[in-house]
Amino acid sequence: MTTMNISLPESLKSFVDEQVAARGFGTSSEYVRELIRKDLDRQHLRGLLLQGAQSAPAAAADEGYFEGLRARARSRQAT
Repeated sequence: MTTMNISLPESLKSFVDEQVAARGFGTSSEYVRELIRKDLDRQHLRGLLLQGAQSAPAAAADEGYFEGLRARARSRQAT
């Protein structure tokens, strides 16, 4: 693992210290790593949403579509 140093104003450092204590992180590094992981996940999800928005429309999500989903779910529950 490599090291990265960052400079924060006192107000942000205090916030980080509060979050570490309140949320059970062992160190501020653990807290920052978790924030970065969540940001990566958010960016990945955003990319998937944009891909979906740019893709061709599929079958209409109308009442018939949802009734078909309900029927499939009911048939799976019966088995």
